[in-house]
Amino acid sequence: MSDVMLECRELSRVYQEGPQDLEVLKSLNLVVESGERVAIIGSSGSGKTTLLNLLGGLDAPSHGDVIVAGTHIAELNEAKLGRFRNQHIGFVYQFHHLLAEFTALENVAMPLVIRGQTRKQAGQRAAELLERVGMADRGQHKPGELSGGERQRVAIARALVTDPSLVLMDEPTGNLDQGTAGRILEMLDELATQSRCAFVIVTHDPNIAQHQDRVMRLDAGQLVQVEEATLEG
Repeated sequence: MSDVMLECRELSRVYQEGPQDLEVLKSLNLVVESGERVAIIGSSGSGKTTLLNLLGGLDAPSHGDVIVAGTHIAELNEAKLGRFRNQHIGFVYQFHHLLAEFTALENVAMPLVIRGQTRKQAGQRAAELLERVGMADRGQHKPGELSGGERQRVAIARALVTDPSLVLMDEPTGNLDQGTAGRILEMLDELATQSRCAFVIVTHDPNIAQHQDRVMRLDAGQLVQVEEATLEG
C-alpha cells in the first residue's frame, strides 16, 4: 500500500490587483503518493510557481489546505513551518540558488547544519549525496568553479540530503543545454527509484514531463490529467 505524501484540498490563491481580485488557483485538488513523481505543465502565467510556493509553505493559500506527510502546513506558525520545511521538503529551482562563498560540500551540508547536526556529521552525509549525483570529486569547488549542470547536481543533492518527504522542482533543467538536461533527467530517474519521497516537478519540457509517473496540466486555475498521446499538444 502506498501512503499519501502530499494532498491539496480545494486550494485557492487570490491576489488583489487594484480594485479587482485575480484568482490564480481555483479549488485545486491533488494527491501524490509516496515514491510518485508528478509533472505539472502549463502556459506561462498559469500559476505553476504559485502552486509550488503553496506546496512548499513559502506562501499561504487564500482557501483550502495543503497536507504534507500528514501535517496541515497552514496550521504551523513561522518557526514550526521553518523546521517542518527543513525536515520534510526539498527545493530545486531553475537557478540553483547555491551560496557562492561556500563549497559544493558546504552547500549540500547546510540544511543539516541548520537542523543542528555537527559539521562533521553533516559533511559525511553531504559527501554521500554528492557521490550519488556524480559530484564526489567536486565537493571542494565553489559554485563559480562549476558548470551549470554541475551546479544543478549540487542543488539536487542539497534538496535530498535531509531525506525529505517531498521534493519540489521548478524547471530543474530549464537553464541547461539539451545534453546536460538529459543527464540530469537520467539522474533524477535513478534517484527517484532509490527514494520513497514524492516529487512534484514543474516543467515546460515534454521530455521531462513524460519521464514522470503522471502529468497534470494547470489550466484555468485547476489541474487536469494529461494523457501521454496529447502531451505535446
